[in-house]
Amino acid sequence: MAFSKRKRKRSPIRLSEPKRSNADTPEGKLLEPSTLTKAEALGLHARKVVEGAMAGRYKSPFTGFAIEFHQHREYVAGDDMRHMDWKVFGRTERYLIKQYEQETNFDGCVLLDGSKSMQYGSGETSKLDYGRIIAAVFSYLIVHERNSLTMSIFDTESRSMYPKTSNPRAMTNICKMLMDFEPAEQTKIGDVLHSFANQLKAAGITFVISDLFDDPEVILDGLRHLAFRKHEVVVFHVMDPYEIDFPFDGTVEFEGLEVAEKLTLQPHAIRKSYQEEVQKFLRQIRNGCEQFDINYILCNTAEPVGEVLNRYLATRLRVTGRY
Repeated sequence: MAFSKRKRKRSPIRLSEPKRSNADTPEGKLLEPSTLTKAEALGLHARKVVEGAMAGRYKSPFTGFAIEFHQHREYVAGDDMRHMDWKVFGRTERYLIKQYEQETNFDGCVLLDGSKSMQYGSGETSKLDYGRIIAAVFSYLIVHERNSLTMSIFDTESRSMYPKTSNPRAMTNICKMLMDFEPAEQTKIGDVLHSFANQLKAAGITFVISDLFDDPEVILDGLRHLAFRKHEVVVFHVMDPYEIDFPFDGTVEFEGLEVAEKLTLQPHAIRKSYQEEVQKFLRQIRNGCEQFDINYILCNTAEPVGEVLNRYLATRLRVTGRY
């Protein structure tokens, strides 16, 4: 392809440019240019009213004197007369003050399960690798839309955390943190979610990326706590196809990743009951999420992560009515 010699302005923060997407860097490994290009075009739009500290693109629950008209209210002594609606006064002789809906940024939280069970992968991509990409893409979208991001990798507690930032240049360190993390513990998702919910100070969006290998009721209780704190909650349930379909044959020795236990059995003898239990588990999580308006996305690691993310973002765009 031929390129013009005319100089073009380049944004210094676009990770999708060749110089920032080197495959040898953490950013290059997690943020594939083709995935980012589609994700950026679709954008990350808040479904609910959010609270933030800076001017931005999302609706705030607070009213003030900003850009978009919201409602009238009766004049009280001390109000700024510049906001008096004189046209209404001319028709009704009522003193009404114009109020406007403030626009704000949102607080985005990305929580990635870093427990040992996430290391499993029947193919080239483990659940953790898959989750790393999802976490990196949403972190990228959050900070590049000038929103605030908190990033955490957890197991029984938060193990690696990137403190609140809205600086796009932080992606270099965030991607390095994601790539350097090595699982070492079991998981207690419910406890982590409760702990995190107790720290929230403003409504925003929380992304939970996990295989959810814990007690479903405990997990759902933690997710409900996040939703109760007025956060929009999005769950990416990451599972390997072998965990869903159990296509093993012959006599197989299974070794626990989070418990020191080995089990030798013939998979064909328990395949049907295993699949029934897995589907029961998936339904319980999905139904529990739907009950509290929590977005639930089942991710099969056999499907390219870019396709999963683009499908989700396109659906999200339709729901928010921003076409």
